[in-house]
Amino acid sequence: MSGNRLHIDPLLVDPTRLSIVAILSACEWAEFGVVRDAAGITDSALSKQVTTLEKRQYVEVNKGYVGRRPRTWLQLTGSGRQALEHHIAGLERIVQQGRAAGSGRGATKPEPQ
Repeated sequence: MSGNRLHIDPLLVDPTRLSIVAILSACEWAEFGVVRDAAGITDSALSKQVTTLEKRQYVEVNKGYVGRRPRTWLQLTGSGRQALEHHIAGLERIVQQGRAAGSGRGATKPEPQ
């Protein structure tokens, strides 16, 4: 990494949180159940992860009603979107550096014995 700082967000290293943020990046607001189903997790798991993301101000939560039924909507905030973009750029940089190192000297196929 030779002094170049990678912007890997420790909060987004978790695959579940990364999935939630990625899902929310594709829309303005998403209903809780839609995010739950898209992420393939339970209500309680999503609730816990949303609380973590909300504390970091990556996700905004809006509660209300549709008719008499309570509903929760989720939105990725501007800082959440920026964190995701930086995180993805950091992952892409790691992949590029790995590929560059792999194509350099000393990266050859071993001869069968």
